Amino acid sequence: MTTVLYWAGMFALCCFALALICAAIQLLRGPTPQDRVLALDTMYVNGMLIILVLGVQFGTRLYFDIALLISMFGFVSSAAMAKFLLRGEVIEP
Repeated sequence: MTTVLYWAGMFALCCFALALICAAIQLLRGPTPQDRVLALDTMYVNGMLIILVLGVQFGTRLYFDIALLISMFGFVSSAAMAKFLLRGEVIEP
């Protein structure tokens, strides 16, 4: 791996980790439930991006499968939380 790619990956990891920390603070501090859901959504996206950068750094394909699973579960959970906040229940009888 070239030196430029290594340092670009390290810079990206630091930026994504900083964004993850900021989203965690917003999750704990958010005044409304909608703010907290948005912070949680941001956290799973940043976690997925960290795993993708690690996959490029280590050169293995397993990380990309894990990132795909995280994105699918994150989308489903975001849709469920949005429906819960809108209607008060996830599964309608």
